[in-house]
Amino acid sequence: MSTIKDVAALAGISYTTVSHVLNKTRPVSDQVRANVEAAIAQLGYVPSGVARSLKARSTATIGLLVPNSINPYFAELARGIEDHCERNGFCVILCNSDDDPAKQRSYLRVLLGRRIDGLIVASTGGDDSCAAGLGGVKVPVVLVDRTLPGLNADSVRIDHEQGGYLATRHLLEQGHRRIACVSGPQETTVAVMRVDGYRRAMAEAGLEVEADWLVESDFTSPGGYRAAAELLRDVRPEAIFACNDMMGFGVLRAAAESGVRVPEQLAVIGFDDIQMSAFVYPALTTVGQSILQLGELAAEMLLRRVAAADQHATGTEQRLIEPRIVLRESTLASAQDKQLER
Repeated sequence: MSTIKDVAALAGISYTTVSHVLNKTRPVSDQVRANVEAAIAQLGYVPSGVARSLKARSTATIGLLVPNSINPYFAELARGIEDHCERNGFCVILCNSDDDPAKQRSYLRVLLGRRIDGLIVASTGGDDSCAAGLGGVKVPVVLVDRTLPGLNADSVRIDHEQGGYLATRHLLEQGHRRIACVSGPQETTVAVMRVDGYRRAMAEAGLEVEADWLVESDFTSPGGYRAAAELLRDVRPEAIFACNDMMGFGVLRAAAESGVRVPEQLAVIGFDDIQMSAFVYPALTTVGQSILQLGELAAEMLLRRVAAADQHATGTEQRLIEPRIVLRESTLASAQDKQLER
């Protein structure tokens, strides 16, 4: 691998002059610059990013920490973040914690050791130490999707409670009363808020949530499948609110295996509006907002902080995105179908 001294020897100048050309720290003649660029091209020399960042005090790199890269929601979120960063000359280092608080803490140490310019975090649930670990970092931090109690940082997220409310109200407006909910892990604020929205809509309709109507699982398709299999065996609800689309896919699978037709015999609604939800069968009605735009907004917020002379000068920015219902086949049985079922 070629070094800066190799470039200097080929160009016939000192390596300090090559350094000035690369880092633009001192004026040089056009001929000297041309000789350096020709030598770099001939040798295939790649400047050291670490050395250059020490001089420039910037790496043009941000860290992104997500809890589960298998979940398409976080893949789409990462794509939105990467797209915005790429357009603005920044690279993204992606770390996946696998919903493991210990792994999350380890990756956080790794990212901060890489001299990143900023950090976007979608945190793993049940990790009280994460807020403390982020509280003392010297780079801007943006929280996305999930908040961390006790940490004063910029954040952007969907209104999870309102989304749970809208999902349940939609089912109520379809005429359903026995509405079950498949929730995510209750140690995550996201899961708690979505269930709170479900409870609020049910209470407004004068309906009590029976204990066996609410089944806790994890934010995966197998989790949704297991929870729905239990509900369809014991409860037989008219509708199920799955607290994310991945669990909604599992609910659809369990219904099909149980011989329950969706939406004629069971309405199903998810949450997040990942792209895949439009292509399962039946297509999944869901609650959400553009995940790509959410990622772009988080990246825009972070890069604005990175560019600011004083990242704490204007206080923290909290962006709460209003969700919407995305109507598809899994809740839209025709009036004729409903009459036949009666």
